[in-house]
Amino acid sequence: MSTQTPKPLTIVATIKAKPEHVDQVKSELLKLTTASQTDQGCIQYILHQDNANVTDFIVYEIWESNELLQPHVQSPHFQNYVKVTEGMVDEFIITEMTAIS
Repeated sequence: MSTQTPKPLTIVATIKAKPEHVDQVKSELLKLTTASQTDQGCIQYILHQDNANVTDFIVYEIWESNELLQPHVQSPHFQNYVKVTEGMVDEFIITEMTAIS
């Protein structure tokens, strides 16, 4: 009986900052990105900002597994981001995906 190795988990986080808070949200996202890139199980963690609408950010993440993602979500740096940016973000959407090709 063969067992398949689980595929990495891809996360796309969409963040829409309130216009008056875009600089602070960006600053906090940059701090979060730097810290998250060293989390166990993190394969890739890249922050993007929309060229046309500077209030919109995407974080593209690849994790070895959902089990290794969970400590990141509970980490002090992630929890600090959530606390510090409370009320500064209009939208925060997390999409979980698995590569199929």
